[in-house]
This record gives sequence, C-alpha cells and structure tokens, in this order.
Amino acid sequence: MIKTERTALYYAAVISLGGFLFGFDAAVISGVVNFITPEFNLNEWWVGAVVSAPSFAAIIAALTVGPVADYVGRKKVMLTLAMLYTISAVASALAPDVITLLVARFIGGLAFGTLMLAPIYIAELAPARLRGRMVSVNQLNIVVGFSAAYFANYFIFKASGSGSEFSQALGLDKWAWRWMLGLEATPAALYFFFMLIVPESPRYLVLQGKTEKAREILKRISPAEKIEEILSSIQGSAEQATSNLLGKIKDMFRPELRMVIVVGLIAGIAQQSSGINVVFFYAPTIFEQSGVGTNAAFAQATYVGLVNVAFTVVAMLLIDRLGRRPLMLMGLTGIMISMSLAAYGFHSAYYELPSDAATTISAEQDLSGLDSIVGIRYEDDIAFKAAASAAIGESVFKANEANLMQSAVNMNATVVLAGILGFVASFAFSLGPVMWVLFSEIFPNRIRGVCMAFMGIVNSGVSWFVQFIFPYELSRLGSAGTFMVFAIFAAVCLVLLAWLMPETRGRSLEELERELAIKPA
Repeated sequence: MIKTERTALYYAAVISLGGFLFGFDAAVISGVVNFITPEFNLNEWWVGAVVSAPSFAAIIAALTVGPVADYVGRKKVMLTLAMLYTISAVASALAPDVITLLVARFIGGLAFGTLMLAPIYIAELAPARLRGRMVSVNQLNIVVGFSAAYFANYFIFKASGSGSEFSQALGLDKWAWRWMLGLEATPAALYFFFMLIVPESPRYLVLQGKTEKAREILKRISPAEKIEEILSSIQGSAEQATSNLLGKIKDMFRPELRMVIVVGLIAGIAQQSSGINVVFFYAPTIFEQSGVGTNAAFAQATYVGLVNVAFTVVAMLLIDRLGRRPLMLMGLTGIMISMSLAAYGFHSAYYELPSDAATTISAEQDLSGLDSIVGIRYEDDIAFKAAASAAIGESVFKANEANLMQSAVNMNATVVLAGILGFVASFAFSLGPVMWVLFSEIFPNRIRGVCMAFMGIVNSGVSWFVQFIFPYELSRLGSAGTFMVFAIFAAVCLVLLAWLMPETRGRSLEELERELAIKPA
C-alpha cells in the first residue's frame, strides 16, 4: 500500500470512530433495561420509548445532516455530533427520572448522524479500489462499539454484585446502570479532538468552488499522477450540481434515478426489518427469555459482540473481492434461516414452575401467590407470563421475570443462542457494511448528501418502530412469533434485492453515476 493510501486509510479510521460511538451508545442500553424497568416502574411502552428514543432522534438527524454537511462541510458537522454524544452520555448517567433519561437519549440520537455522514466522508477521501474496505472500517468500528458496550455492561454488572469495597466506593452496587450509560462520555470527548486533524472532503471543496484547497488535500491521499484526473472528474460532476435544496430534492425523484432510489429503499428497510437492533438493544432480555438467567444473559450478550466483530472483518476482506451483491444475498439468506431457527427454539419450549419456586426465586419478596400455578404446564411464554403476573402482581413479576423464566422454562437454549449468533454473523458480513457502502456509491455526487439523508430517514424510521414495538410484540406474539416475523421480512427483502440490486465494485463514483443514472439536461 502506497503512502497516500495509508494516509487515506488513517483518515478513514479516525472518521469511523464516530461509528464506535454509535455502536456503544446503541448497545449500552441493552444492559440498562432490566435496571430501569423496576426502578421507574415502566410498562412495555415506556421501555420501548426509552430504548428507541435515539432512533427517533436519528430520523431528525437523517433529515438534516446531509444537507447541512453539503452547506457547511463534513468536518464541522462531525465535530458537532461528537459534542452531542458527550452531552448525552453525561445527562443519561445523571437522569433522575424517565423523562430526563428520554431527553438525554434523544440528544444522543441526534448524534447518530455520524452513521449517515461518515460513509460519505470516507468514500470522498478513499481511492476507488479500496473504497469498499475503507467505508467498511466505519462498520467495523460500529460493531467494536457494540462489543465494547456488551463487555462494559457485563463487567459493571458483575462488579455491582461483588460486594467489594471498590464497587461500593464507586456506587456500582446502587448505580450500575448509570455507570453503564456514563462511560461513553470519555470516548466521545476523545473523538472530538481526533476529528480536528482530519481534512475536509475534497469533493465538498470542489462543489464549493475551492479547487486549490481540494488539490492540496488530494496530494495527501492520491497519487500525484492522478490528482488532475480526479479533480477533472469531480468538476464534471459538480457542473451538474443543483445549488438549492429544493432543487436537489426534486432531482432525487427524477425518473432517471428511480432504480437507485428503489434499491436504496429496499436495502434501508431490509437492514432494520431484519431485527438487528432488537438483538443489539435487547440482547440480555432476549437471552433471559430462553431461561438462562441474568448472569448468563449478560455473558451471552458478549458473544453477540464478538461474533459481530469477527464477521465484520470477514466482510471487509471480501467486499472488494466478491463484491457487494453476493455478500448481500448470502447474508439475507443466512438471516432468514437463523431467525427461523430462533423462532423454532422458542416455539418448542414449554413452561412449568417447580414446587419450590416461590422460596428459591426470592427470599426478599412474597411470591407465595405462585403456588397457584405450580405444576401447571404452559405451552408458550405468553400464557406463562400472564398467569405468573396475575398470581403475584405485575410489578413483582417484572422485578423477578428473569428468575421466573429460568425456573419454569423447558427448552433447548442452545438452539436459540445458535439462531441469534447465526443471525448476527449473517448480518455482519452483509446488510451491516454493504448497505452503507452501497449508499455511498449509487447516488450521484451532486445530490449524494440529500439521497443519504432520505435513506437515513427511512432506515432510522424503521429502526425506531422495530425497537419501540418489540416489548409489545413479546407480550402479544411471544418470542417465537416475534422472531418469525423477522424471518419473513428477510425472505421478502432477499427476493427483491436479488431482482434489483446492481454490482458497484471497482468503479469510481463518477463511473457509477454515468452507469446507474442519466444526468439531468
């Protein structure tokens, strides 16, 4: 790898640290749910609202981050988003009530604009032959952020119950969930300072008429003999640029761009309707439903993080060799199979409390009401939860749900674990990195920011809805029905993308623009 390519990769790595913050912020809530539910006495709608608040804010971020970045530049926007991550982490950790926590997490969701902007920024700094790998660095950092959050949650949870002087001095025994949320402030502040050394996008500078500044930056990241060719290609695209936002929005819906817009929409919907953020944001909750208990649920959540990282690395190694389309189709096939396996695992379970359940589950609370359902076999989790909640009261049931499920369930938990990890692996080498690489490539230069914003709105909207509705789905459809819904969505999206998705590997952004869309007259 030549010096200029190493420099471009270095810049891509720094920019993609925003992906780490997104991943950490998104996944850390998974360890918090079981603490705040009884503390704030939350029902399933409130739980869904707290978990999904950042994704709702991300819809607003998706609306604004692309156009704003087109106006003031990629770098200034990324610096602002780094500050928002920091503010959100501190405010979440100090939240005295659920409303404050919602607002704090909403602020963090505004910073999710890094998810949409970073691939654009990286793609505009990257040479064509390495662009897929470099954009995938952002996805790698996202999954590393996920994994870091799971491990941080696990160790904080273990420390909170250790009874050590260290944990008591830090308040981990009382405020474990606050430490989980507040830990993010440190990497968020560091990211702000790292971003100060990254240059502005040369494509943005050319679109602003600052060709000489763009040339100076290109000298750092492109071979000398190719600089003028790259500038000429960018300028040719810039001449077609529509200057006002309304014009860009109208341009996006021109008939010539219909195919790439439809492909983008399908990919954006597929990524979130697969259930990925349900798994990431509710991982311990999901594993608790299989009856492994709270300790094992936190431990298994770390497996999700490790598998996610490993198969994202696989995607980075293959995306510029096999191409975007094969990875996407193989991954969706794996997602469909894995979610079906998880659904089967839950469907085959039954629930029956042993005679000593009331005394072994909790010595501090009166669970004698459980005696009325001891020895009764329930064929699904919905019926069992309803009966247990009626027997001891909803608030007491919520406080002891993990132990109750562990005591009553009879199932092969390994099948569910295999299904979830298979799903994460399939997602990590396909929909995770490929969608953002695809978005950074298929839209014309002149309206890429607006198109990415539009796709981000759709992606964030679906993500928010899936997260928000998940606790309600569990209570009404049960675990088996909920995961089967995700399998069906994966199957539908597989068929559509097999029909429509183009291959974009190895072509410059300007070449793709000529091939996939007709420039306006």
